[in-house]
Amino acid sequence: MSTGAPLQGWPAPSNPTPRPALRRVLGYGALLTVFLLCLALLALFLGVDVGLRAAALAAVFAAIPMFVVVPVFLWLDRFEAEPTRLLVATFLWGAVCAPVGALVFNTGIHRLFVLAGARDAEAMSAVLSAPPVEEGLKGLAILLVLLLRRREFDGVVDGIVYAGMVGAGFAFSENIVYLGRAFDENGLQGLTGVFILRCLVGPFAHPLFTACTGIGLGLAASVARTSAARFAFAVLGYAVAILLHAIWNLSAVMGAYVKVYLLFQVPVFLGFLVLVVLLRRRESRLIRLYLSQYADAGWLTHPEVAMLASLPARRQARSWAAANGGKAAASSMQALQDTAADLALLRARIVNRSAEAEAGDRERELLQSLTTHRAAFVGTGAL
Repeated sequence: MSTGAPLQGWPAPSNPTPRPALRRVLGYGALLTVFLLCLALLALFLGVDVGLRAAALAAVFAAIPMFVVVPVFLWLDRFEAEPTRLLVATFLWGAVCAPVGALVFNTGIHRLFVLAGARDAEAMSAVLSAPPVEEGLKGLAILLVLLLRRREFDGVVDGIVYAGMVGAGFAFSENIVYLGRAFDENGLQGLTGVFILRCLVGPFAHPLFTACTGIGLGLAASVARTSAARFAFAVLGYAVAILLHAIWNLSAVMGAYVKVYLLFQVPVFLGFLVLVVLLRRRESRLIRLYLSQYADAGWLTHPEVAMLASLPARRQARSWAAANGGKAAASSMQALQDTAADLALLRARIVNRSAEAEAGDRERELLQSLTTHRAAFVGTGAL
């Protein structure tokens, strides 16, 4: 672990050529193009399938559960908040790109079942095609974050958060289709019935399925030490996501939705809530444990570690900063807390030998940021 030596001697990495900026522009441009193309295709499908009027009304109702689902996953992310741009990107992937991909693949596979003379091609598609296709497309967003933004992916909690966002986005778009069809066929009465079943009874279905993939990728990022172990964790998480999704779809096909919901989905959801609480507590323990090591080396004090490992204490510190230093001080305190959490979780991965190759550079960068933000509060009574 780094010591408390001065940081001024560490050169900041730089690239004097315009290539990094050009690569960023090209990368964001390609991503924006994909999103806009998928959005156009999705809008075209909705306009043809349910009509713009029904789709617009359905979108309003489909948005309602998002005000519950999204905050739950953001609440889980309180210790070490993920960048807003990545949360928005994963939600949009789930809402725009994944549904378009699922429409193409599921339609194609359904057509193959029909050509093969399947007795009930619709049911076979729902149980055998939709789960692997949809969970694969949703999971791809989490995998891309892990591969392309490795420093923003610390472990299981991050995997669940990204999975929750992409799953919420997918559920939003899928609900527009089902709600729109119900309204088109049976008016407000039909829309209300589907709204109760999909938006009130099962709003966490898709996020919960995809969370299994997120857990697998989170374990691959934070626990696995070999490529084989990383692959195994990722595949296992994906397989569990497919299984839960298939059981959910099968219950609807067999007309046993309510029974399966009560006897299977509810216990699974309650188990997920318990897991979420335990993960929050584990993250707090990891922050306390590894920041204590930095405190022993002189980067922090142990009272500061106690504050940084406690959500109530962190809120109090931000309130103090805002009251005494205004918005700038509150932002600096928030940055200090986020940096400290990042640092502790990075140290955990280093100790577990699952950290990325540039973890040492990242640690020095975080220590530099920690020192800068902490200097604003040392001796003020805030820390």
